[in-house]
Amino acid sequence: MRRSTDRILTTHAGSLPRPADLLQMVRAKARGEPVDEPKLASRIKEAVTEIVHQQVDAGLDVIDDGEFGKPSFVTYIRERLGGLEPHGHRPNAWLSSREAISFPDYYKQQESASPRAKQVQMACTSPLTYKGQAALKAELETLKSALKGVNAAEVFVPCISPANIEDWNENRYYASNDEYLLAIADAMNVEYKTIVDAGFLVQVDDPRLVSYYLMDPKMSVDDIRKWASKRVEALNHALRGIPTEKIRYHTCYSINMGPRIHDLEVKHIIDILMQIRAGAFSFEASNPRHEHEWAVWKEAKLPKDTVLIPGVITNSSVLVEHPELVAQRILRFAEFMGRENVIAGTDCGFASFAGSDEVHASIVWAKMDAMVQGAEIASKKLWGR
Repeated sequence: MRRSTDRILTTHAGSLPRPADLLQMVRAKARGEPVDEPKLASRIKEAVTEIVHQQVDAGLDVIDDGEFGKPSFVTYIRERLGGLEPHGHRPNAWLSSREAISFPDYYKQQESASPRAKQVQMACTSPLTYKGQAALKAELETLKSALKGVNAAEVFVPCISPANIEDWNENRYYASNDEYLLAIADAMNVEYKTIVDAGFLVQVDDPRLVSYYLMDPKMSVDDIRKWASKRVEALNHALRGIPTEKIRYHTCYSINMGPRIHDLEVKHIIDILMQIRAGAFSFEASNPRHEHEWAVWKEAKLPKDTVLIPGVITNSSVLVEHPELVAQRILRFAEFMGRENVIAGTDCGFASFAGSDEVHASIVWAKMDAMVQGAEIASKKLWGR
């Protein structure tokens, strides 16, 4: 894994706004409508090449494919796992969350103004297997092709975590949830390892680990710690055999343009997070609910050679951060981590679902520009040039 050896490197959490025409095709396929598959595959290849170049031209160092070939960061896996079948529709969990209980009028208004499309709930009804080799191979080959002639410092591929698969795909086959988690981990080891064997970093996206507390009002902090420990065990099993320095781990509090007073504080779970077999940790650090937590990271017992990727721009606001503020955020972490162990990142992805439009694409790239400028300011201060 590359480190910030001569300047602060920049990256992001994975998903980026898709072109309008690609978005239409991806949405249609997700709805089960007939799609011209060769045309879709061709457009994905073009769009991935475009987004790879756009990232590099914007000054980003550690890049990906924008997740352009996926309908969302979590539902893509349905096509890659055997043993799943549709089982009704998934309710909007936000409407029963701690946030909705505290701010019912706000969330009812949000739902009325922009009702969410119904999500299909899947269920595991037979032995879980990984059958996505062909789709994964196509994804990786598309990315490799897009990288020809491109000078990126490093490239990562985002994947979903076992905990999020468990959430979106109900267990109706295995005798216990522990057995189900183990089966998920075994299946996902194939995807994670294939990505690393292809020469990329693997990034595990795991928002549920810290957001489950927010979504389930019955859980106490002690409950969530016990629950999270089991999910970390499953994730580490899924990551077995992969060098730690090839693994990025990302967690966040999901897409939520809301008050967020019930977000789980990182102080309650950071020791469990640090048990994950990852070389780098990407997390929220720039929105008003979590910016202060740099002090918690400062006091945490981090594994040797850990790289931190704090979010220095946020997806939780359309305000474009000032580069000087971005630099200040970077410098806080560099002061206690060492400049080489910090990479500037984003709080979360900017299009985790294909149709996500909370932050307009033009604003996303203005934010990215602010991050790049902020990293340059911080680099001058840290390296004196």
